[in-house]
Amino acid sequence: MSVDSAPPAASAAGAAAVAPHYDFQDAQSGDLGALAAIADAMKSDSLADRLESLKRLGVLALAMGEERTREELVPFLDESIDDEDELLLSLAEVLGDFVQYVGGPKYAYVLLRPLENLAAAEETVVREKAVESINKLVEVMDQPQVEEFLIPTIARLSSGEWFTSRSSAAGLYAAAYGKVTDAIQAKLRAGYDALCKDETPMIRRAAAANLEGLVARIEKDHVVSFAIPNFRRLAGDDQDSVRLLTVEPLVAITKRLDTDECRQLLGESVQRLCVDKSWRVRYMVADHFVAVATNVKDRGLQDELFGVAIALMHDNEAEVRGAICTQLDGLADLAPPDAIVARLQGPLQELVDDPSQHVRATLAKHIGALCRVFGKDGSITHLLPLLLRLLKDSFPDVRLNIISKLDAVDRVVGIDSLSQSLLPAIVELAEDKQWRVRLAIIDYVPLIASQLGVHFFDEQLSNLCMSWLGDPVFSIREAATTNLKKLTDVFGVDWARATIIPKILAMATHPNYLYRMTTIFAITTIAPSVTPEIVRDLILPALEGLVTDPIPNIRFNVAKSMEPLTAALRRSPETAPLEGSVIRPTLARLEEDSDPDVRFFAHRSLLAIGSA
Repeated sequence: MSVDSAPPAASAAGAAAVAPHYDFQDAQSGDLGALAAIADAMKSDSLADRLESLKRLGVLALAMGEERTREELVPFLDESIDDEDELLLSLAEVLGDFVQYVGGPKYAYVLLRPLENLAAAEETVVREKAVESINKLVEVMDQPQVEEFLIPTIARLSSGEWFTSRSSAAGLYAAAYGKVTDAIQAKLRAGYDALCKDETPMIRRAAAANLEGLVARIEKDHVVSFAIPNFRRLAGDDQDSVRLLTVEPLVAITKRLDTDECRQLLGESVQRLCVDKSWRVRYMVADHFVAVATNVKDRGLQDELFGVAIALMHDNEAEVRGAICTQLDGLADLAPPDAIVARLQGPLQELVDDPSQHVRATLAKHIGALCRVFGKDGSITHLLPLLLRLLKDSFPDVRLNIISKLDAVDRVVGIDSLSQSLLPAIVELAEDKQWRVRLAIIDYVPLIASQLGVHFFDEQLSNLCMSWLGDPVFSIREAATTNLKKLTDVFGVDWARATIIPKILAMATHPNYLYRMTTIFAITTIAPSVTPEIVRDLILPALEGLVTDPIPNIRFNVAKSMEPLTAALRRSPETAPLEGSVIRPTLARLEEDSDPDVRFFAHRSLLAIGSA
């Protein structure tokens, strides 16, 4: 490949003599020197330069024109493929979006050859990206192109000596299947059948992983005659890494079959997968359990599968127990409500006390969905005690997940029952002697408030939130100020003005300087969430009283707070003049303070305000 009129300095000989620095900045303008730099950088010894040249490949292609790009640039790229995985990955990605540079969809096939070579690369991510790019090309290719160019590509990859090419081939069958004649479709099925029987586990893995996409495209008759036999073969493979990949194709197959076909053709295979000796296979089954059980449609088989789900809740592996917990909502639809309540009570009791904190956290996230099946009375009797135990769990994610899903419980049992049962536990945790526990509860309060409503919050939790502002631990006080801002966002500015801002400002005259300090932190934090008028009428007067506070830490925090307050005042033309009449004079006074820290922060705030 060459670039016309390339200057001598950019020649290969010059590049060999002195390792050049390639400047790509002018490439957009089509400058010939910059284009030559791109071309030479593609041959550079520097990986960084070669990667940069690939990013600019479109510029070079535009300058060369469509015909020369097809005849020179694409073959050059194919011949220049080296063993740098990062470069190969970038090239595979670039070629997938290169159709516009080779003349549009009717010439998309010219990109198949370099991508075919990349699909046989040793590095997995390179092969996957090459397959992805080929599938993008197939979307714009018409039937004659697919049959003339893509099908031979698939055939070569499928018969490749090394497993790399055959594993990539498995990812191309689905995209090609819908764009060829019936005769070629038969050949494709035969080719895929060979991959499913390949002696190399990696190939069978690829065949299992891509069977789902093919199932969605083949005709119903071939689902029975082709997909199900291959699914059974792969589901019975001696490698668990192959068997675990058959669960998603199973879901796709069940969608294509009716009730009787599911029972007759898949019942035994489904049962065998559910009790597989490998925990990784059982995990995949548990993770897709509802999709499988729902699609099989047969009520008798679903009832059997519900029993399997109960068994998975007692599995020896925590990952399996956690995965089946994610399916609780869907499980509730697989049996009559009375049966659900009766059969789940025992397993749920055990899962609440599971030794794995991951399992308990997953259970906490999904157990609330069962309330709709248990009903109000059943939820109050059976589920609320479990929620209460989870709310007291030592692992913070368990408590968070319970609180984050309270709305599902609230819709069924009502706010009165919920507050009576769980609020005492929340209050108890909020006053825990371990400050980290208190900190965790603070993070949950805005979520609780949004779900329980403003009236309930004002009655039950408002005083608790204000008490955190006086906590002896700084992290608690800091989190409490952030909490107030979030509450303001939840309940609105009018609520904040009437409820929390007066309580915050009342602390400005507290004899303990920590309370006065917290006042500054709190109003600085909530300032972006309130109106400029509130800053003018309530916040600024309170801060002016702290300018002469005897504690230097108070005074320099007043200086620091002026910057966010100025930003808030500037949001309204009515309050913006206060910057000149109040903010700047206040900072000027603090610049003359006797304490050097106060002077420093006052000066810094003035500079920040001036540059904003």
